[in-house]
Amino acid sequence: MPIAQLYIMEGRGAEEKRKLIERVTDAICEALDARRDAVRVIVQEVAKDHWGIGGRTAKELGR
Repeated sequence: MPIAQLYIMEGRGAEEKRKLIERVTDAICEALDARRDAVRVIVQEVAKDHWGIGGRTAKELGR
């Protein structure tokens, strides 16, 4: 059973996350010839002040 674990910054809506899960599932099915019902996708949202870019937080950078 393939499992994809994705980390994204907080702030995206439910529909965007749904599309992400769908498209990642599609890519795994195509690349690995996996059954769709065997694919698991875990999306973890990270607070912007917990996401570092170039030594600063994403929040500081206005991301």
